[in-house]
Amino acid sequence: MAQPDNSRWSLQGMTALVTGGSKGIGHAIVEELAGFGATVHTCSRNEVELNECLSEWRKKGLQVTGSACDVSSRAERENLISTASNLFNGKLNILINNAGTNKTKPTLEYTAQDFSFIMATNFESAYHLSQLAHPLLKASSAGSIVFVSSVCGVVSVSVGSIYGASKGAMNQLTKNLACEWAKDNIRTNCVAPCIWRMKTFSMMLSLEHLWDVLESPKRCLPW
Repeated sequence: MAQPDNSRWSLQGMTALVTGGSKGIGHAIVEELAGFGATVHTCSRNEVELNECLSEWRKKGLQVTGSACDVSSRAERENLISTASNLFNGKLNILINNAGTNKTKPTLEYTAQDFSFIMATNFESAYHLSQLAHPLLKASSAGSIVFVSSVCGVVSVSVGSIYGASKGAMNQLTKNLACEWAKDNIRTNCVAPCIWRMKTFSMMLSLEHLWDVLESPKRCLPW
């Protein structure tokens, strides 16, 4: 029986930077990219967790490196891109802006610190990393940025208004960069997942709360 030709999906010779790659969607993205042949660098705030992942990936024969980075920090973002540039000889094919966070509260209970932290982690980091990575992506002649947004940036979901605002801003940024940087051969796309299986959500959401979250957009309808 003939085997399918998977060469069109090959990422051999390509480089990728994935933020927040030690768990959840980011972890899966790292494994998929490396599995298709890309050389990947990822980061996490939790260095212990990151090192465990790197050990796991080495055992699988995947080409993955990593460094500790809190993407809410401007200085650490600059260090991350400098590290990637050195590793990849000044060229980057793929940037995955995946790292994110949330604090679920009613809008009237959010503090200024909450706002700054969530926006810096979710939106400002993705914006700034895209700026910093632009020369590397352009140098590759085939750059691609993927923003990991959320359905919360498209419809109202009861997980927090700041989180929704940060993802809505990310969605619009995707459109702007797609048009502005097309001339530099940099594609820009966005994905908007809903809820996925991971430890964080298992701890946060009971079945009743999960159903309430999924039903919340319907309560905004006027009929």
